[in-house]
Amino acid sequence: MLTEERQQRILDYLATEKIVKSHDLVTRLQTSESTIRRDLSDLEAAGKLIRIHGGAKLIAKVDAEENLLEKSVKNTQEKQLIAQAAASLVKDQDIIYLDAGSTTYEMIPYLKDKDLLVVTNSVKHATLLADYQLATIIIGGMIKLSTQAIIGAHSVKQLEQFRLDHAFMGMNNLHADYGYTTPDIEEATMKRTAMNQAENVWVLVDHTKFGGTSFAQVATLDKATILTDYCPKEVLDSFTQKTTIKEFMS
Repeated sequence: MLTEERQQRILDYLATEKIVKSHDLVTRLQTSESTIRRDLSDLEAAGKLIRIHGGAKLIAKVDAEENLLEKSVKNTQEKQLIAQAAASLVKDQDIIYLDAGSTTYEMIPYLKDKDLLVVTNSVKHATLLADYQLATIIIGGMIKLSTQAIIGAHSVKQLEQFRLDHAFMGMNNLHADYGYTTPDIEEATMKRTAMNQAENVWVLVDHTKFGGTSFAQVATLDKATILTDYCPKEVLDSFTQKTTIKEFMS
């Protein structure tokens, strides 16, 4: 089989399956692992796919992000477990940042008895924080309608004025080589700024976020400690070489 034909077959598989494993490609295309590695490397260099641990996936489109409602109904139990663990890190008099996201949103009920100041770029978060009578600063700027996150140059400039004890971040994907990623460039800039302004940075994600990538890089893995329900065994080693992972399985 010609190289061009083989690589087109790989792209055809990805078009329908979204993720393909290297060992499956070896069997399907009746070739060697080294050939598949070269094909995936060539296709990644051409911008056709993204290599992940053990295979490859389609490149996420900028507009492919789920809206807030779609995110909030997924893995709710795991998110609440992570959120409770994250909230236990917060002490009275702390100044914290709550990034827009469904898992950070779950933290708010666990903060209700603490004396703290919360900074957030989420309209939804700010509303619930006010309901719990928690002192809150909401960042100003443009509202991203799909996630209710506030983004843009004005937002970044305002956030750069604050120093934070903790930043609790949501994230779309985590990859051992590509780090923390999100589909939206402006949201990536906002997340990166919050992480830079905080003494302690925590990324709150459930196990489904490991190994994938999105369009815009936020930061490398070493910039935060990961709080999760668990990290899949097949990616654990590659991640723990670059960051700290704290698992909170029920």
